[in-house]
Amino acid sequence: MICPNCEIEYLEEVKVCVECGATLITNEEFELNLINYDDWEIVFTTSDTIEAEMIKSNLEGAGIESIILSQQDKSFPSPGDLSIIKILVKKEDFRDANEIINDINKEE
Repeated sequence: MICPNCEIEYLEEVKVCVECGATLITNEEFELNLINYDDWEIVFTTSDTIEAEMIKSNLEGAGIESIILSQQDKSFPSPGDLSIIKILVKKEDFRDANEIINDINKEE
């Protein structure tokens, strides 16, 4: 299950997003709503939700549409970072997105 707004993934038993309250949809339904899943490419991976949101905000500020796909389940607390969060951009935006991310990482 995935939130159509926050794009956070949940276990199948969960029906409502804990972040925004939206009704969750299946991953298949979510992927069908994408123009074409093959048009998207993973530009960045992390295990830190805050870092993923920051990258997404910077990309969108530059006019690059992005998607966060996460396997983290906030309803199941666990120590450490056990899942990968992926940021996807359209293939035609990959080079520009990658440059922005590299610039952000240089500043750190």
